[in-house]
Amino acid sequence: LLLIFLTEYAEFLHCKGKKFTDFDEVRQEIEVETDRVTGMNKGISSVPINLRVYSPHVLSLTLIDLPGITKVPVGDQPPDIEQQIRDMIMQFISRENCLILAVTPANTDLANSDALKLAKEVDPQGLRTIGVITKLDLMDEGTDAREVLENKLLPLRRGYIGVVNRSQKDIDGKKDIKAALLAERKFFLSHPSYRHMADRMGTPYLQKVLNQQLTNHIRDTLPAFRSKLQSQLLSIEHEVEVYKNFRPEDPTRKTKALLQMVQQFSVDFEKRIEGSGDQVDTLELSGGAKINRIFHERFPFELVKMEFNEKELRREISYAIKNIHGIR
Repeated sequence: LLLIFLTEYAEFLHCKGKKFTDFDEVRQEIEVETDRVTGMNKGISSVPINLRVYSPHVLSLTLIDLPGITKVPVGDQPPDIEQQIRDMIMQFISRENCLILAVTPANTDLANSDALKLAKEVDPQGLRTIGVITKLDLMDEGTDAREVLENKLLPLRRGYIGVVNRSQKDIDGKKDIKAALLAERKFFLSHPSYRHMADRMGTPYLQKVLNQQLTNHIRDTLPAFRSKLQSQLLSIEHEVEVYKNFRPEDPTRKTKALLQMVQQFSVDFEKRIEGSGDQVDTLELSGGAKINRIFHERFPFELVKMEFNEKELRREISYAIKNIHGIR
């Protein structure tokens, strides 16, 4: 049992029952599954690849890795790829019960950050947004991101955390995570602009902060979430109660169903006349608009064309008025 606990392994939702202990195989499986779902030439999909990692060395976190915004289509990507990716990102970050990890490279202008722009749209108060600054080691000589990391340039309530990840060369050279974390720690401790805040920088600190803040965020949002679920449950229970003794052949059921259909027809008819229905005809006038046109255009025209004797008409109207008074 102890051996099982100490062994790090991973499981994919699409490979039920299979445990991956070699993380090179995990990386390979992600690539294979991505190609299977999106094709072999830079396609995208909103269906997530669900991976769960079991390890005594990691904190409990659920992370959704979203794509960066693609401005120009490549490979098999459609012309509206930017809008598609944007819609996909919005689908996830709009949820009130999630935190937004806005990742921005340090060697680009923070004011042009797509991640921060999208986060601000769904979280204008910055209650759910955490800033992450990457590529600090790739900044031009003589420049640094100190003002950003000290939360002075574009302040966020939850602040910014700097990280230094492995380069592509490191990944190709099979540099392991432990060595990468040591190199990251050394970078922050030795850099004159960051060493005063080295204990608040780096991937391990980011994991710790995410774990704490996500726990707190869940604790804050849980009451409203629970209340919403309870109201939905009560509604469903009420519906179940109504249909519990449902008998399709019961005459009263048939009468009720007929009345409901008549009422629905009445509502649909009224909407059609008012022009407030779900469907709008774009080819010709219909419903209330057609009636409106007849009364305001055709009807006055037809009245003008009518020929009548005014003296005779007045006499008829006079008798009509007297007759409708009856004995009163």
